[in-house]
Amino acid sequence: MILCGMLRIFLSPYGGLINILGEAFGLIKTPVNLIDSASAFRTIYIASSIWQDAGWGTIIYISTLSSVDASLHEAAKVDGANALQRIIHIDIPELIPVIVIQLIMSFGNLMNVGFEKAYLLQTSLNKETSEIIATYVYEQGMLKAMYSFSTAVSLFNTVVNIILLVVVNKICKKLSDVSFV
Repeated sequence: MILCGMLRIFLSPYGGLINILGEAFGLIKTPVNLIDSASAFRTIYIASSIWQDAGWGTIIYISTLSSVDASLHEAAKVDGANALQRIIHIDIPELIPVIVIQLIMSFGNLMNVGFEKAYLLQTSLNKETSEIIATYVYEQGMLKAMYSFSTAVSLFNTVVNIILLVVVNKICKKLSDVSFV
């Protein structure tokens, strides 16, 4: 909710950070209402998701890298490996199990794209691109009182999500020997 509020402030056509910077650098002449733009919604949603998740991902990957044995890097230096070679041959192989687990978890959330952010950023002007399964289920179930239909759509969404999760888990287990089961 806080992130959506920040996005609305940054993207506001009057006094928003993006419009102020655009006018200052001469990129735009008149204020642009990006939050209501259907063509800009996907870009805003994806960029804000990256911004939202970057901190947690950084913590996970840095903590994994901190557990790499320092003697491996020292031995590689003695053998004449430069920084890029140490990253490729030491750090990345150590990160692969965490990358695979993160990939599996990301696919587990693929069909549950975040109701809150989509609903809070949704307006009547950007609804054609901001409508996702979760907001559709909410609209059909709560606003139109079609409870059985919204339950069926939600159940189908869950089944597809489970199938995706199992398939990705099996693929990851075959390719990297890392999986949840």
